[in-house]
Amino acid sequence: MILNTIVNDRINEKILSHELDSGLKIFFMPKPGFVKKYAVFTTNYGSIDNEFIPIGEDKPLEVPEGIAHFLEHKLFEEEEANIFDKFSKLGAYVNASTSFNQTSYLFYTTEYFYECLELLVRFVQSPFLTDENVEKEKGIIAQEIKMYEDNPKWRVFFNCLKAMYVNHPIKIDIAGTVDSINTITKELLYKAYNTFYHPSNMVLFIVGDLSFEKIIETVKKAEKKYEKTDLTVERIFKNEPKKINQKIIEEKMFVSTPLFYIGFKDYNLGIEGKEGVKKDIITNMILDLLFTPSSEFFNELYNEGLIDSNFGAYYTGKKTYGHSLIIGQSDEPEKIYEKVIELFGKSPEENLKVEDFERLKKKNLGNFLMGFNSVEFIANNFVDLYFDKFNLLDYLDVLESINFEDLIQRYKEHFTTDNMVLSIVRPT
Repeated sequence: MILNTIVNDRINEKILSHELDSGLKIFFMPKPGFVKKYAVFTTNYGSIDNEFIPIGEDKPLEVPEGIAHFLEHKLFEEEEANIFDKFSKLGAYVNASTSFNQTSYLFYTTEYFYECLELLVRFVQSPFLTDENVEKEKGIIAQEIKMYEDNPKWRVFFNCLKAMYVNHPIKIDIAGTVDSINTITKELLYKAYNTFYHPSNMVLFIVGDLSFEKIIETVKKAEKKYEKTDLTVERIFKNEPKKINQKIIEEKMFVSTPLFYIGFKDYNLGIEGKEGVKKDIITNMILDLLFTPSSEFFNELYNEGLIDSNFGAYYTGKKTYGHSLIIGQSDEPEKIYEKVIELFGKSPEENLKVEDFERLKKKNLGNFLMGFNSVEFIANNFVDLYFDKFNLLDYLDVLESINFEDLIQRYKEHFTTDNMVLSIVRPT
């Protein structure tokens, strides 16, 4: 058995890996002495993958919005049993989630780990879809969609995405719409499943005080027999122009205080691996320096009574999209918008100080190292970065390589009024 090992001696951590004959890659981080054990089984398939060439075909297929999330729901259904009950009887917690880019199935437990692992692999690789249970699920997911449509925080977020993006499917709700899910069929679900749930498009990550040999043995026993393939799913995205969709978007809902999102659309795209992670860290450092409670700008707004403790900011980005978001609630969201414009009208040297950057860098280094005390932090970050072609153990090196000039350059490139939008949800 060929086992590969990635070691980072500086943080005293290592990750073992092995590729099965099916093409599934298994990664394991041993954590001796840890009681909690965690596994996440993830496919490189999310809500934005609405147009692709199905495996074994040569023509593009556009599927209904929300199909990845719908499929996640259906994989928990078996003909004669309930998956949640099975895990519960083993004392384990099981869940799943669909994001814009990935769908993950996970569990954590303190005992019966290998039995749970076998169960995880079996149910994810054994879809049970019928016309009847697909039809039944539509009603359940429709209720979920309506619940989110009535959630002001969800609406102000997606309205901001709609304001920034012209064509990119990130502006579409992960669950789709009631109309779109009603067009989903068993055949379309199987087509999406067969394309994106092939082991070569998936990764299994495990962390805990366990035996890697026994993990591999368990997965081999549980997995379906797939032929190994160099499958690369061809995803199709409409061209996204270098412009925002609309400057301001407003909606009225049942809220006591207006909610707002200020968005900056990222035009520096197509980056993966180390450079993509570096851009992510740099952008979030700028936002931390400007919009956290320790910043001058935060305290100025707070002392004027314009914001409360809900105010904050973050950047998120992948190969085909990226944006910075400033979030909060205020009786005067337009005034905050104008003040943000004024803030970025100043030079980066006026707003960013070297000593603050150095302090934040040390804080981020400490937070990253502290994260290795959490199996959830390790597993979820490893999988997220894995599909961005980056290894979690290299994160520290990238973080340390960032200098103050990197922030200055990114500030000038990303924070302009041309790529800036405002989303508001006001009281009815």
